[in-house]
Amino acid sequence: MTIKCKKCNHESIISQKYSGMHLCKKHFVEDVERKIKLTIRKEYSIRKNDIIAVALSGGKDSSVALYVIHKILGDRLDIKIVAISVDEGICGYRHNSLEVAKNLTEKLEIRHIIRSFKETHGVTMDELASTDRAQGTCSYCGVLRKNILNRTALEIGATKLVTGHNLDDEAQTILLNHLRGDIKRMIRLAPPTAIEGLVLRAKPLRNIPEKEVALYALVNSLQVDLSECKYAGEALRKEVREMLNNFETRHPGTKYSLLRGFDKLVGSLAKEFPPAIIEKCRICGETCTKDVCQTCKFLGRA
Repeated sequence: MTIKCKKCNHESIISQKYSGMHLCKKHFVEDVERKIKLTIRKEYSIRKNDIIAVALSGGKDSSVALYVIHKILGDRLDIKIVAISVDEGICGYRHNSLEVAKNLTEKLEIRHIIRSFKETHGVTMDELASTDRAQGTCSYCGVLRKNILNRTALEIGATKLVTGHNLDDEAQTILLNHLRGDIKRMIRLAPPTAIEGLVLRAKPLRNIPEKEVALYALVNSLQVDLSECKYAGEALRKEVREMLNNFETRHPGTKYSLLRGFDKLVGSLAKEFPPAIIEKCRICGETCTKDVCQTCKFLGRA
């Protein structure tokens, strides 16, 4: 039995259980882009002469983020969009996704900057993974990647740094921080404020479910890399992801409820936990909350 779109008479391609709507291709794309535009307008207002850096891995989330940002803002002559990719040095994984990223930036005619762990930090992720470490591989990779993204965005004068975090990512992190009792880290998920030395982060996909990001990429014929990093897998996050997906199946809208509840709560939490004092790393000079940044600690410079 063919199910019709709730907004027209065409065949639907998705059933949004959380909204009760069936949508055809046209209205699904409009729905996704409407949510993204609303998120940008409410939380990351675009200003004249903005330089928007987009962290581009070549995966579905970052590729959709770049594609939509270009679709919404690409015609504005006062806005510059630049893609930044990071090569962590993971054999058999990153090379393929970087090729996908290159193809997309060429198609959209967007400047593409590629930086590597090796040239910036003097070590690849494969090399780091083979050493004894105080924390998991993903923690090291995340810190070193964010360092490169921020430094590169600062170099080009970017006013915003877009990442591809979707609704699932946000809901998982909120719940994960609840389970760990890490309120200070939870507050960092709040809409960002300008801090000297840190490019303002923007997550335009934070209200889009992961499955809808994937479907949006599919219906717009975006080539994306779907391979998984061989180091991926924080045990607790995987459990939280499975738990949330089970709840979403039984109780549609759970992920949105988590996000909306957090957005209402975070203002009050921020008053109880004042922001950390911002300093400059005494070793590399990067902005951080202690006298030595995490990057220098992880690389054994401290």
